[in-house]
Amino acid sequence: MSLFPFFLFAALLGAAVWHDLRARRIPNAVVFPGALAALALHALLPAGAGLFGVPMGGLGPASSLGGFALGLAFLMPLYAFRLMGAGDVKLLAMAGAFFGAGQVVTLTLATLLAGGVLALAVAAWQRQLRRLLANAGQMAMHTGLNAMAGVAAPVAPPAAASGRLPYAVAIATASIGCALWLRMHGALPL
Repeated sequence: MSLFPFFLFAALLGAAVWHDLRARRIPNAVVFPGALAALALHALLPAGAGLFGVPMGGLGPASSLGGFALGLAFLMPLYAFRLMGAGDVKLLAMAGAFFGAGQVVTLTLATLLAGGVLALAVAAWQRQLRRLLANAGQMAMHTGLNAMAGVAAPVAPPAAASGRLPYAVAIATASIGCALWLRMHGALPL
């Protein structure tokens, strides 16, 4: 029973990655039942160190709902700026429901790091690395100049996009890595 939450979570992430790679969208039919399963596991299992911790056990429904809400909140600004799809935001929220509120900051940072590595790898594979770096530089300069001028202008999208990422890959990679870290070390580093 102690590995059931991990295998369920991995299967849900696998389905999300498959859909994202195939259709560039993550269906609600994967995300919402996954979030409900995480909530149920946290509510029904005896108290423990989390679904991936040692000893495995629930953190309670409040922690699961908090993890869902924080996962949603942390990526919502990226969605608002059209830098990420809604399915990606909901997938991190589902992952947050599995991890609980106390681990979502680390999970989000690991996801953003994995996303950066994925972006560089995809850009290099598609021979778009120079464009990606130019776009990043343009956006950073625009933001920096506006900040120095005291203007809160939105970041202008680059003239030529460097491509779209199947961000479920980054979320799944970070989530599985964090779950394995918890299983082996008992706590995430942050």
